[in-house]
Amino acid sequence: MELFDSHAHLDDEKFEEDRDTLIEQIREAGVTKLISAGYSLEGSKKGKELADKYDFIYTTAGISPNDIPQTEEELWIMLSEIQKIAKQSKKVVAIGEIGLDYYWNQENKELQKVAFKKQIELANQLKLPIVIHTREAVMDTLEILKQEEVTKKGVFHCCPLNRELVKEALKLGFYISFAGPVTFKNSKNANEIIEMVPNERMLIETDSPYLSPEPLRGRRNDSRNVKFIAQKIAEVKGMNIEEVAKITYQNAERIFLNSKKDILDF
Repeated sequence: MELFDSHAHLDDEKFEEDRDTLIEQIREAGVTKLISAGYSLEGSKKGKELADKYDFIYTTAGISPNDIPQTEEELWIMLSEIQKIAKQSKKVVAIGEIGLDYYWNQENKELQKVAFKKQIELANQLKLPIVIHTREAVMDTLEILKQEEVTKKGVFHCCPLNRELVKEALKLGFYISFAGPVTFKNSKNANEIIEMVPNERMLIETDSPYLSPEPLRGRRNDSRNVKFIAQKIAEVKGMNIEEVAKITYQNAERIFLNSKKDILDF
């Protein structure tokens, strides 16, 4: 059985002491492809370095709503650097994670929206999909996605278990990625949300080192634990874990690895 962790953060400082050893353990555990996602300028640089070093690792480049600078002028400089990173390597397979977060940041909503829209434009220019982060900002996120053309679509990563968001995201053509929260005992509507998502639109991820799934909640997460997400989906949908692994693997390849060829023109 092969697994594709569609969203991890191997650049995180929590992996500093054992990163290279862990990466080999992840591969040995059957995770034969993974995306170490960018979320800041520095994180995007480190993600590219990891992707260039390991053949089974890919990355994204983008500025998350929690990492945007204080001013538009600083934002333009930062996005110019993100564009350079995305053009430098065929292993950069999406623009992200990008989006809106009103849980951590209430005071800069308008600048978050600007950053989100500009990075959608960048993804369209590079013919890449987008990876969306949204928290406590469902309506504004959906409004922007309905207003802005998104050429290659993409995925809601660690998708909030919100019925309206999932329904509208699917209508717009996006994929839904499930992470550790679907396994949590207090995720009351997880089963319903999983059932809402067609097999051909679902992905699995760890968002490691965060959001460890049950039965490992509270520990440092890593890509080996993506199997627990697959197992949860299998239980809800009445499938076996091998089927879920195969379907989500193919879906992730369809979104991300069929897009990387487009940036070779630059």
